Amino acid sequence: MRTVRAFDRPEIVAALTVGSIALLMLGAQPAVLGELIERKVISLEGVGLVAMGEIIAVGVGVALGDALLATTRMRLVAVVAALATAVFDVGSIALGSDTAFVAGRALAGLSEGVLVWVTTCVIVRSSAPERLAGAFLVAQTLAQAAVAALLALVVVPRFGWQGAFVALAILSAAVALAAPFLPASLEPLAAGGAPKLGISPAIVLTLGVVFCEMATLGALWAFLEPLGTRAGFDPQTAQTIVSGVLVMQVIGGVVATAFAERLPPARTLAVAAAILGAITLTIGVAPGPAPIRFAVLCAIFGFVWLFMMPFHIGLALRADPAGRVAVLVPAAQLTGSAFGPLVVSLIVVGDDAGPAPFVSAAFALVALAALGALALSQRPGIAGIAANSAGDK
Repeated sequence: MRTVRAFDRPEIVAALTVGSIALLMLGAQPAVLGELIERKVISLEGVGLVAMGEIIAVGVGVALGDALLATTRMRLVAVVAALATAVFDVGSIALGSDTAFVAGRALAGLSEGVLVWVTTCVIVRSSAPERLAGAFLVAQTLAQAAVAALLALVVVPRFGWQGAFVALAILSAAVALAAPFLPASLEPLAAGGAPKLGISPAIVLTLGVVFCEMATLGALWAFLEPLGTRAGFDPQTAQTIVSGVLVMQVIGGVVATAFAERLPPARTLAVAAAILGAITLTIGVAPGPAPIRFAVLCAIFGFVWLFMMPFHIGLALRADPAGRVAVLVPAAQLTGSAFGPLVVSLIVVGDDAGPAPFVSAAFALVALAALGALALSQRPGIAGIAANSAGDK
């Protein structure tokens, strides 16, 4: 059984704060990387590698934290990871090429991932993990939007891209102020005598669903602006659509927080994948400019995005009630969201973003197939055969 602990409000607020600060750079990437391109510090060809490298590194950092770090000194882990992130942020000022930025931001991503792991450790041990995961998603989205606006409107115009990294370093170091309110120590997720977590069809399929659904989102999101211009918007209005999607994300996250404990995770995620597949396919095959239709589809896309993500935790808890798989959900989410744009970038030719919706729809279809296979693997007869097979090894 999963280790459950009653956290007080300061502990929960501190945990959500730590994770939200860790992910600020992901929301600030458009403003910071755009300025780096404008100043010719990095190339247009390299910016995608810098962005995806950091996202993937955050996912790797979560996985490494779970594999290598003990949960008995959570406050110290948070402080060390936060200070390391701040050092890497300040160190980014000295970088001056695509390769250097890929490496430097990947290092920052690893320490950011450890901070996300700290937050996830608290979420999966709470009495209502899906609801707390929804609250975390809303908190991080609002924080990213606020910091992105602050950097774009105030910091970068006055202090350039160097000032943006200094600001991010100060915010990262501020985690040290929240660390004393974190739980000092957390019990292992699996109680003594619990079987060792092995690789099973349910675990592989669960993480596969999370990965593919996030790839569905990332494949479309990264190319939303050029798709908007293709749909009939001018570039400035297409950028406004991005802000609208972020607003709908927050609404979706709030609704998910309210309903996370009342809806079945697998069925909810299946409906979400079907809706996302229908949206992206419609965008892909839509004949001619249709700006209103595009805006409506993007609004629904944004709502489903954050609405479905807390249910990834619920799905993982059903694959492993002890919560050991749930800790890996952020890693699967982050790597999936980076993999989707990577696949699209390998297919697109020139400035035509037309393949992006079809790649996104394909990932949604794979997610649906994985959910179907997961349901079959969890049938009593099949599950018993799998358990016996694992026990014989």
